[in-house]
Amino acid sequence: MESTTCLIAGGGPAGMILGLLLARAGIDVTVLEKHGDFLRDFRGDTVHPTTLELLDELGLREEFTKLPQRRLNSVAVPIGGHMRTLATFEHIPGRFKYIAMVPQWDLLDLLAQAADTEPTFRLRMSTEAIDLLREGGRIAGVRYRTEAGATGEIRADLTVACDGRTSTLRNAAGLRVRDRPTPFDVWWTRIPRNGTDPAGAVPVLTADRVAIMLDRGDYWQCAILIAKGSDSTVRHREPVTDIVRQMAAAVPWLADRVDAVRSWDEVKLLEVKLDRLERWHREGLLCLGDAAHAMSPVGGVGINLAVQDAVAAARILAPKLISGHLEESDLARVQRRRGMATTVVQGMQRVAHARVIAPAVSGKVNVSNFDDMPLALRVFRRIPVLRSLPPYLVARGVRAEHAPEFARRPVPPAPKVTKSR
Repeated sequence: MESTTCLIAGGGPAGMILGLLLARAGIDVTVLEKHGDFLRDFRGDTVHPTTLELLDELGLREEFTKLPQRRLNSVAVPIGGHMRTLATFEHIPGRFKYIAMVPQWDLLDLLAQAADTEPTFRLRMSTEAIDLLREGGRIAGVRYRTEAGATGEIRADLTVACDGRTSTLRNAAGLRVRDRPTPFDVWWTRIPRNGTDPAGAVPVLTADRVAIMLDRGDYWQCAILIAKGSDSTVRHREPVTDIVRQMAAAVPWLADRVDAVRSWDEVKLLEVKLDRLERWHREGLLCLGDAAHAMSPVGGVGINLAVQDAVAAARILAPKLISGHLEESDLARVQRRRGMATTVVQGMQRVAHARVIAPAVSGKVNVSNFDDMPLALRVFRRIPVLRSLPPYLVARGVRAEHAPEFARRPVPPAPKVTKSR
């Protein structure tokens, strides 16, 4: 039977960050990723300032800047034919006053390459954790299955479930989930972007359509909000071309692209969930990221909360794993450290669901002028103190985590440019 010190199920942002940090502490760590690569469309692509700071601390800033990306530093709403700035990140503290829009597969490839330089790190692609091993009342590792159908077992001092909001391992452990109702699901699709279009993030509110358009350079990544559970009905009732046509009612510069989405195959469904575990751990097992708390897409904060979970876990647990004296109380410390941040952010999302999104997806909002905006947005835009709070919570979160000293690396100096005589 194979063995490792820490077995991480799931090669998403939380799993890869945790694996990298623990490997830099000299801990034997194995990450299992069920897919053969990281290339999947419409994964969360927002890298927030706290994660940008972490990459800087890890010495990965230079490599990160080479990735294809756009910078999101403001949110503007089309009102009465004009773009009105709703929020900006220019006043948030810290060096990075923007959100980087980076394909998640590029970020994960970068983290995998950095971790691969550590001798105690192993990444096994096309390998899925399918069940837990138990020994004497504690979790002692996992059973896995490869894409080719081979099965096996890996023993571990600590198993970490980073396998997403439908986590196989948290279900196998019987951990109780507290679900919160959500009023909407999301369609993801792409619309071509012209050079004359505005930049940044553009919310779209009409009587027929609610969407968020995210600037990805040569295209808009569009999150289109629909009433909860209405996907199959709408797909059979309405032509797909209605999506962009209805958005163009509020965003006239889309009028030349109303036929950009030609097939329902180009529209992917995300069933929105908002939940969290009552307890993130069992003896020998810890859940992080979406496996511990599935987030709504509001604010795009899910990835960054997962990353912050991983950083806190690495800092708290690395000394215990090195000494061989890991207790369940140490896993409870991770939940205490990260639980408040999760609760606050989910509370903020629930307010947005009730005050803004639910009225919007029910057709009660049609923003043709400022007075048509939901009350919460009108108050938010008119009071400077309130206007600065959501950008801060989105960009910085509640409790930012920084890389532990054992994982930090200096940023390589920029090459000197010599002038020829």
